[in-house]
Parts: sequence; structure tokens; C-alpha cells
Amino acid sequence: MARPTNREEFKEHCLRRLGKPVIDINVDDEQLEDRIDEAIDYWTDYHYDGTEHTYLKHQLTQQDINNKYITVPESVKGIVRIFDLGSSVGASSLFNIRYEIHLNELYDFSSASITPYYMAKQHINMLHDIFTGKKPIRYNRHTDKLYIDLDWEADVTAGKYLVIECYIGVDGDTYPDMWSDRWLISYCTQLFKRQWGNNMKKFGGIQLPGGITLNGEQVYQEAVDEIRRMEEEMISYNSAPLTNLIG
Repeated sequence: MARPTNREEFKEHCLRRLGKPVIDINVDDEQLEDRIDEAIDYWTDYHYDGTEHTYLKHQLTQQDINNKYITVPESVKGIVRIFDLGSSVGASSLFNIRYEIHLNELYDFSSASITPYYMAKQHINMLHDIFTGKKPIRYNRHTDKLYIDLDWEADVTAGKYLVIECYIGVDGDTYPDMWSDRWLISYCTQLFKRQWGNNMKKFGGIQLPGGITLNGEQVYQEAVDEIRRMEEEMISYNSAPLTNLIG
């Protein structure tokens, strides 16, 4: 059996699972395309293999500052957090504690305990979180806009970089192995079957030459039952653990 590596091969693979070309699958190609999109959307929303945990780098522009939001790619499914735009404990400034400790004490860490350094750094980070805190963010994936609650005119300048921790949907064009995911194939096949049964329901009871009787209702109900079972299985066994996520 050939493993599908693109959208067209994936579609034909699912149709063969339903009996094509031995059986005529009465579903229009546009309906098939819609069901593929539906299957991919559900897979990326709930399956742990449907998204990729990654970091996006965005260079701020004057237009971002004027808008007071950042436009993110449509493939972003959820945003976890943003990295601090500036920090008193960062290593970018000459006059900060991390730089001074590295300059004066790091050479001796091989013969001394690093526990005091670690505890002091944790304490400074805690003070930073209490008095400065994290910038609140708001994001809805249907608008593709990341709002950061800060003083855009005072806190940021054009040209600086913002790093976003997020989850993006797996792209089949970039990662062809997506099309051979067993759960996605089985789920999409059942969506095809449900559409096929729905198309044939209006012909229920019609007898064809040779004594064959169409039973679209049975095909439809079988698919509905299997889809329900797979979606319950998805939530119980195939979803990623819950985490902080905006979107």
C-alpha cells in the first residue's frame, strides 16, 4: 500500500478505503475537498500530532505600534506567552547583575557552589515579576491579531524583535508525512462515508437492476456512529495535555 504524500493521494486513499473503484462513491469532488478541510481542522485542534510547539520571531514595525497589535500567521492555533521586551536581569546591558556575575565570578564556578548564584537569580526574577510583571496578551485565532497590553509609544520601538511561544498547525505541503497519519486517514474516510450516505438518503428503497436496493440511511448512520466514537477517543487518548493557551 502506497503511503499518501500529498492532498490528492490522500483523497484517493480514503476513497479506496470506501471501495473505489469497485464501488461508485457518489460524492462530488467539492464535497470531498470540504470534508478534507473539516478533517484537518479537527485534527489540528485536538490531536497532539496536529500542532507543533514553536517560537516565532517578529520584528516590530511602526505600523505595529500605530495599530497596537501584531498580525500573526493564520497557521497559529494558540499563543502561550511572549518573551519580555526588556528586562533588568537580561544580558543585553553592561550594567546588570548577570553580566557582572559572569564577568567576575564565573571563572571560579568550577571550584565553588553555584547554589548562591542560582538562588540570587531566582530572587531577582521574583522581584521583577512582582514589581514589573508580565505583559498581558489577548489573542483570537480567527482575527490573527495579538494584542499586548502595554504603552506602545513608550515601551517599544520599531526594529526590536518580539519572540512568541505558540502552537502552529502542521502544514502538509511542508511536512508530507502528515498525509499518512492513521487517525487522520480513518477520520476523513468516515467523513467521506457520512457525506456519501447523506447524498444517497433521498434514494432510499429504490431498487436497482439485479435486485440491489440502495440504503443510504444505513451508510450514513454507520459513519455517524464511527465519527462519534473516534471523536470521543480523540479527547480521551490523543489530545495533548492541557496547558496555558490563548486562542
